[in-house]
Amino acid sequence: MNNNDPRQLLASGAADAVGFVGGALLGFWLGQVFGFDIFAPGYGVASLLGIALVGLGGGLGLHVSRRWQAARAHQKGGKE
Repeated sequence: MNNNDPRQLLASGAADAVGFVGGALLGFWLGQVFGFDIFAPGYGVASLLGIALVGLGGGLGLHVSRRWQAARAHQKGGKE
């Protein structure tokens, strides 16, 4: 991948953003299923667990996005 190509940089950034936001939303929804409300008043255990699920989901989503990008670059014969 050419690190100076604006289109590649934009595509990479967009894929990272989609992975992060998608993962964070999945973490949020999973927390809602288990009753962990991140918007509950105070910082109770359920609220903190919900916040942790959102952060974990966002990180995992970003990781999946970057692995997907690396696999695509490898299929095209490029280096990452």
